Amino acid sequence: MTEMVYGTVAAQPGDPVLPRWWRTVDRWTMSAVLLLFGIGILLGLAASPPLAAKNGYEPFFYVKKQALFGGLALVAMFVTSMMSPQLVRRLGVLGFFAAFAGLVMLPVFGTDFGKGAVRWYSLGFGSVQPSEFLKPGFVVLGAWLIAAAAEINGPPGKTISLAIATVIAGFLALQPDFGQAVLILFGWGVMYFVAGAPLLLLFAIAGSTVFLGTLAYRNSEHFARRIDGFLTPEVDPTTQIGYATNAIREGGFFGVGVGEGSVKWSLPDAHTDFIIAVAAEEYGLVLVLCIIGLYALITVRSLLRLMREREPFIRLAGTGIACLFGLQAFINMGVAVRLLPAKGMTLPFVSYGGSSLIAGGIALGMLLAFTRTRPQGEMSDILRRRWQ
Repeated sequence: MTEMVYGTVAAQPGDPVLPRWWRTVDRWTMSAVLLLFGIGILLGLAASPPLAAKNGYEPFFYVKKQALFGGLALVAMFVTSMMSPQLVRRLGVLGFFAAFAGLVMLPVFGTDFGKGAVRWYSLGFGSVQPSEFLKPGFVVLGAWLIAAAAEINGPPGKTISLAIATVIAGFLALQPDFGQAVLILFGWGVMYFVAGAPLLLLFAIAGSTVFLGTLAYRNSEHFARRIDGFLTPEVDPTTQIGYATNAIREGGFFGVGVGEGSVKWSLPDAHTDFIIAVAAEEYGLVLVLCIIGLYALITVRSLLRLMREREPFIRLAGTGIACLFGLQAFINMGVAVRLLPAKGMTLPFVSYGGSSLIAGGIALGMLLAFTRTRPQGEMSDILRRRWQ
């Protein structure tokens, strides 16, 4: 506990793997992730039984599956967090190409499960969503390319990474999955900004994004329907957004009581995209603020630790993953309270979903590996020496 308050101890050469990992890993971030997973199981106990009854399963069928997938996600997180940044980079790049191949083949072998968007591969016993695994892989590859561009005689990594991000966003838009496309472009933009991008270029990219959004609105019925529903002044109480906003309103400050909520019987995605509505109705604003605080802790603390990092690749990749993690949580909760159009995006480590949980475990494992304490000079010391 003392080290959690006053900081970690730098690793010593020749230390065994586990003691070295324990001394250098960010235990506050790791603890916050474990708390989010525990909250997810708690909310799953409330939200999953109605869906299980509808599909003819025993009441806690989906909770058990979430616990299984969550256990695999935590194992993946712990194992990945013990790796060196170089090993994370190699595996991340390989994982990117595997996930990208899966994304490209979705129109041929994928399925939409009746939701209108071909995003998954059906495996019989479950499903896989390649885009979830693509995000951390792309961040690692993009950070590597952008960092390499700053080296003498380095490749045009910024241009190559932008081209890759654009191609990925195009494939995601064809599914259609505009939410994940926005996350990919946002992740690239954050890394490019941290690497020293000119503001004029960032404004040009933002303008291009608005133009492409307008184009999508005019040519995609799926996209236009969601935007129109968001802009409509009156909310249809029989829609998912209507049920969610009413549940959040009914929950008040302390909630209606454990197991007393009704929204889980009306929302088909109460255990996934709208899990925060279940939390707000049964446990009130108190639990929602705790969840928001945990996401803020993970994101902000990781960014603060990365500010001390000297290695450009680690700084860029860690920043990209931390910002994607925080933005996905913000989008999910923003949709539930009608601050944003519906996106079909899970709440990391809280919502039900095998691909989301395991990919999130890998991504957070990468982030923990990048933010581990390493023997190195502080960035402020380096900048001070340069000025002197």
